[in-house]
Amino acid sequence: MAQPSDSAEPVNVGAESDPGVELVQLRRAMRSRGTIDLARGVLMAAFALTPENAWTALVMTSQHTNIKLHRVAQQVVDSVGGVPLPQQVQKRLSAAVAHLASVDGAAGPEHDGAAPR
Repeated sequence: MAQPSDSAEPVNVGAESDPGVELVQLRRAMRSRGTIDLARGVLMAAFALTPENAWTALVMTSQHTNIKLHRVAQQVVDSVGGVPLPQQVQKRLSAAVAHLASVDGAAGPEHDGAAPR
């Protein structure tokens, strides 16, 4: 299962890494971390997920929609303010939450398969 990391995107730290590319990636990760953490909180509150399962739901949604993680996170955060989630994101997020609930009972009784309101 995917675990939260200190960055939103992988940073290549191999021997051949380009310090300029690494710096750009680190700056991007720092800018998006707050939004990703907010989205995790929204999912934790809406679906009674653990922090790890909220992270996994975001990652699964990102991977299955081919949308960058920080963008999915922003859409989840925006949905709290009334902006509807794109249908594809809503469908994949609901599927991710349902999958996590079936695997380890992560979602509480109030989970109805709908995206956060």
